[in-house]
Amino acid sequence: MIHDGEKVIETFETLINPKIRIPFGITQITGISDEMVRDAPMFHEIAKRLVELTDQAVFVAHNVRFDYSFVRAAFKDLGYVYQRQTLCTVRLSRKVFKNLTSYSLGKLCESLSISIENRHRAMGDAKATSFLFQKIVKQLAAENMDWYNEAIGQTKIPPLLDLNVYSQIPDNITGVYYFYNHAGEVIYIGKGKNIKKRIEQHFAIGSKGSRRALQMKTDIADISYENTGNELIALLLESDEIKKLKPIYNISQKKSRTVPLFAAYVNTDINGYKNLRIDKYNELREAVFTMDSLSKMNAYLYQLTDKYALCLSKMNLNAIKGPCFYHQIHKCEGACINSEPTDLYNERFDDMLNKYSFLNEQLIMIGEGRHAFEKGVVYICNGQYKGFGYIDIQFNEPKIDELISCVKKYSHNRDIQQIIALHQHKYVKITL
Repeated sequence: MIHDGEKVIETFETLINPKIRIPFGITQITGISDEMVRDAPMFHEIAKRLVELTDQAVFVAHNVRFDYSFVRAAFKDLGYVYQRQTLCTVRLSRKVFKNLTSYSLGKLCESLSISIENRHRAMGDAKATSFLFQKIVKQLAAENMDWYNEAIGQTKIPPLLDLNVYSQIPDNITGVYYFYNHAGEVIYIGKGKNIKKRIEQHFAIGSKGSRRALQMKTDIADISYENTGNELIALLLESDEIKKLKPIYNISQKKSRTVPLFAAYVNTDINGYKNLRIDKYNELREAVFTMDSLSKMNAYLYQLTDKYALCLSKMNLNAIKGPCFYHQIHKCEGACINSEPTDLYNERFDDMLNKYSFLNEQLIMIGEGRHAFEKGVVYICNGQYKGFGYIDIQFNEPKIDELISCVKKYSHNRDIQQIIALHQHKYVKITL
């Protein structure tokens, strides 16, 4: 039944052959028997018609999550992700017709003098719901309420997810969030500086989103989250949890890759300039940076070259002889043509390494905690990530041994090393 907000403009009605026997209890409630559906079309025969009929439409029903989930499941069996915005006349009725004893369709129609023909049959209930919807719209319009945008905003919530679960997620916290399916299995793990805003981005995906993203949204039945206080710990926890739980919708980081593909090694050339050379990772050599692709390595080194006014040639980013491109545009002081004093250049090079590399270091990184009187702590020992934790700072400045003892142990791997390398410069570092 297609409704334009004022009246019904088109209807489509058919029985469906479910290819199984109809339980006696269902026949008693609906009056539909096996004989009635024997010659009816199967769902796949009308599915295309339903998609076309409801294109750009809003799916309206009384307790919409129930009806929508059945339709969505039927399409899923065909390998199609059916995605529509939804409106629930139960929610809208509670907003408009306050203090009623019951908001079931039957009781509401009785209270509002709406007749229902063929109760518990699809078209009978749809007609009653359309009359109820018209009364709701008329009342909301009379009260000048901006009900539509609010209702649509609520129904971006996945159909299986309780609105209260989403509403109770705090604003403006950094952390890790978990999506669960109806069986309680973790299907996706993500992180965000503002996890509620990040979750909203998952929910706001339209019908033209990727099939995988649409399917994940419709599978979400519950959400939990972990407040981490800062982005680095969120990234570290997310990576560890993905490897441990292996959610079906997380594509990357499932494998614990202990060996990177590419590494940057420090050399000193014949003129005394320190430089980097990129090669395949070799565990027998001491690498200052590691990445899983050459493009990532180059992009990272370009950032460091810009930040510290280093030479493209010395950073393994220049394939031509003579002055590097940065020297030609006055961003390089001339190490590529041996015109900059080596001590000045090497000082900047060492500053870059001290800030961005933790090779063989023992250090503590300190960032924001989960509340005002707490700090987040990440511990590195001999260049290996040992874990993270939290320490109270309300009354005393914590000592080094207290900072180390608050850390919960986590595994080191290539992904973790890359995360720390890319983000450590944002945090206070204590070298031990």
